[in-house]
Amino acid sequence: MERIAARQSTRLLKALQPRRTRPHGFTITQPRSFSTTLSREADFTHAIIGGGAVGLAIARHLTQHHPNTSTLLLERHGMVGSETSSRNSEVIHAGLYYGHGTLKTDLCLSGKRQLYDLCAKHGIPHRNTKKWIIAQDEAQMSELEKVHKFAGEVGYENVPTRWLSRREIEEREPDVCARAGVLESESTGIVDSHNYMQFLEADFLDRGGMEVLHTSVRRVEKLSTGGYRIFTRTQDPLMASSFGGATPEENESEDSIDVDVLINSAGLDAINLSNSILPAHRHIKPHFAKGTYFSYASSHPKPKTLLYPAPVPGHGGLGTHLTLDMSGRIRFGPDVEWIEDPSAPDALVPSSSRLEEAIEFIATYLPSVDKSAIDLDYCGIRPKLGKTSGTAGPTFADFYIKEEKDEGFPGFINLLGIESPGLTSSLAIAEYVDSILYGSGAVQGRNEDVDEAKRRGREGQHNHEFNH
Repeated sequence: MERIAARQSTRLLKALQPRRTRPHGFTITQPRSFSTTLSREADFTHAIIGGGAVGLAIARHLTQHHPNTSTLLLERHGMVGSETSSRNSEVIHAGLYYGHGTLKTDLCLSGKRQLYDLCAKHGIPHRNTKKWIIAQDEAQMSELEKVHKFAGEVGYENVPTRWLSRREIEEREPDVCARAGVLESESTGIVDSHNYMQFLEADFLDRGGMEVLHTSVRRVEKLSTGGYRIFTRTQDPLMASSFGGATPEENESEDSIDVDVLINSAGLDAINLSNSILPAHRHIKPHFAKGTYFSYASSHPKPKTLLYPAPVPGHGGLGTHLTLDMSGRIRFGPDVEWIEDPSAPDALVPSSSRLEEAIEFIATYLPSVDKSAIDLDYCGIRPKLGKTSGTAGPTFADFYIKEEKDEGFPGFINLLGIESPGLTSSLAIAEYVDSILYGSGAVQGRNEDVDEAKRRGREGQHNHEFNH
């Protein structure tokens, strides 16, 4: 099914699109809080707000596994994957940093395996580059030992790690400085995230899904008959260009869509959307971590492996690391800079003030780097649930993925704080959302990776709730 052009209003969308609801014979494997035989006629069964990698994966999964339902994807930009999903390191993460009993670990382990399989099957560019985690002193070596111990507890077959000898370090990457040691993550890799999202989008549309671009959600109302009414505003860029610039009122159309299931995958705007729907005691402040990436214009040194510093407890990220793109181009980053407004004019503008500190940090593990060849490249912004750590510890924040039925909003699925490893986890997140809605394919129930980790004896329980 083709995209609906921005100049077509949502009302026209509804007129053109046959209304499809669940047929009376549609079977759900576990009881649902919303009815399978509706007393009203919804425009769509599912609406996903946000067309990043996770939103696309959810939309594709629902159309693939529930063909007798209808799914709508709403994206406020003119193309999918325009925010966090296209401004990151494009790393396939191993699942080393997120601790026992967390969604980030479970979904990263499952998502990693699924992503490698999908890319291989459909020719999506990717590579198992492996990753070195580098220690310069005993304190950093202690952090590496914790990572290696965790990998063993999860199962080295799921998260393979190994210590490198001094000889192997010098033979494979002679320009790397690792005074204390190197732990290699053997299942880490890279993926062409744009190609990946293009595949998800195309497969979703080919399976009968509908996508509407240039469309923002203004408000959502819970319907007394069940489901939700989404009020949208579609901005028409064609009108503005055709008539020499239209007023905002002339350039936008507002309408509403009724859906059974509302899935908030709005990324940077997800907390704001959640706050507009849930009662006041559930409102939280959004936090945003801006990360600057740095380019490298020299042909030497030329590492072939991803290089990460030892994790720093309490840090908002994983340090200014070295990654590669599919062409072998080196880039460094991201660093962490806390900002208030991701829509500010300078939010995605790299700041020269970040360069000097990054160069000095990079030189600690790559001392022969040509400092004059490092320059500002681009920025990305990660949605955070607080000024939280990127690794397990007291300030760690897990993914929040939950149906808000306890608050009286059945069929409203909230996905908040979906940062790294969101790209790696996207296919598993889609499966997890399906399990919440339909009780089929629950990640913890059938994922052999997680089952094995449980067998080895995990500590703690899933922490999926906010501290209000």
